Parts: sequence; structure tokens; C-alpha cells
Amino acid sequence: MLEDFKKFAIQGNVMDIAVGVIIGAAFGKIVASLVEDVIMPPIGLLMGGVDFSSLFVTLSGGTYESVAKAKEAGAATLNYGIFMNHIVNFLIISFAIFMVVKQINRLKTAPPPPPSGPPTTKDCPYCLTTIPLKATRCGHCTSEMK
Repeated sequence: MLEDFKKFAIQGNVMDIAVGVIIGAAFGKIVASLVEDVIMPPIGLLMGGVDFSSLFVTLSGGTYESVAKAKEAGAATLNYGIFMNHIVNFLIISFAIFMVVKQINRLKTAPPPPPSGPPTTKDCPYCLTTIPLKATRCGHCTSEMK
């Protein structure tokens, strides 16, 4: 059983997935920082100085300065600003993955074209089975070929 596990763990696909997960996690942190620290502040400034991460609605009543203070008080909150940040994160990550996959597919070699030249087979006019050009009888229906 240990040998089988070793074979499984060392196979290329498992290692590829592990590397992909690690790189994906690091990439997710980079994109989260890009959204929260670079993209959202100018958008907030254009919308009148709004910080999206501080947009929330208190569901249990009361007024709080920030999401953190509402959570400290134990209030139920609907954090739609943080949700908007996550949507932008998702869009950027999915676009980046799309571009990477598109480039990888472009770099893959196309399958070789089928061999060209004169045909080597024909269809039997009676049963439509494919037969060699030089055949004098169909191997399927035994009809004579002209």
C-alpha cells in the first residue's frame, strides 16, 4: 500500500496540481492586494472618497463607525463593500487565468495535417462500405466492381 501511495504521489499530475495550488494561493494574495490597495482607492476617490471595505449595513440596529467595531459589539452586519472587493478580485483572477490559458493553448503545437495525396480507397456503390481502389469485389456484399 505504501508503494502504491508513493507511485501516486510522485506521478506528474499530482505534482502539477500541488504546484498549481501553491502558485494560485500566492497569486490570489497578490491580486487581493492589487484590488484593495491599488484599484479600489481610486474608484472610491472618484465616487466621493468612499472606502469600499467600510461599506456595510447593520442588521441588528445601532450605528457603528466601522465593520470591526460592529463585530466587536456583536452586531450582525451585511458587508457589501467587502463583497464588492471580492467580486473585483474574482474578475481579475479569472481574467488573468483566461489570458494564461489562452497563451498556453497558442504555444501548443497543432496536430499534423492528415497525409495528402491520391485516395487509396473508394466506397462500394451497392453497400457503401469502404474498399481498396484495386478491389474487384466488395469484401462486404461481394458485388463486382467495375
